[in-house]
Order: sequence, then structure tokens, then C-alpha cells
Amino acid sequence: MAKWADGTGTLTVPGGPPVPLEVAASYRARRRGLLGRDGVAGALLIVRTNSVHTFGMRFAIDVAYLDRSFRVLSVATMRPGRLGMVRPRGRHVLEAEAGALAEWGVRRGVRVDVAVTGGPGRAG
Repeated sequence: MAKWADGTGTLTVPGGPPVPLEVAASYRARRRGLLGRDGVAGALLIVRTNSVHTFGMRFAIDVAYLDRSFRVLSVATMRPGRLGMVRPRGRHVLEAEAGALAEWGVRRGVRVDVAVTGGPGRAG
């Protein structure tokens, strides 16, 4: 099993444009997520989690729950102050500003591609 580390990269959805990606793998980065921000340029991938919350967030987000092969299990839009449901088969969560995931073509059943390009990223 590969080990993840905080970094940056690119998210690609079949038929869609490449999207800038931040990877949150450390305990600290995963815990912080998008808290304290006014927006996000691109998307945030939180690895090794199957649930998120929006307590303390300043804006609504789209959340895609991914399985271990990066296939989308479900997509939800969450307003600030909400607790997301646990997805038992979920292994990673992709977050973006509300409306962005639909614009990029992220929907249930689609397999997204994650390429880590900056920072330590994913070591195997």
C-alpha cells in the first residue's frame, strides 16, 4: 500500500479539463481541510477518510466520496455547519466549491485520475 503525503497535483475527469489539486494526507492537513478559507482554487483531496463536516466553513462545498480506485461513490453539496454521512466503502474525499464538481463532470460511477506533481505527494 502506497503512503500518501501532503502535496499538490492535478485532478482529471474523463472528458474534462485538468483541475489543480491539493492533497491533504497528514493529520494536521486533513483536520484543517478547507476551514478558515474563503474559497478554493481547484479541489482538495483528503485521503484516508470516509466522512467530512463543514462546521466552521465559510462557503458551501461539493463533496465526492471516492473508493480505493478513485471511483465516485456519491456526490453531495454541503452548506456550512453540516455533518456528512459516513460512506463505509469510501477511502478518500474530494472537496471543491459548490457547483464545481458537476461542472467538471464528477458524478456517481465516474473514475477520476489523481496525478501528484508537487510536494512529497504519494510515495510508493
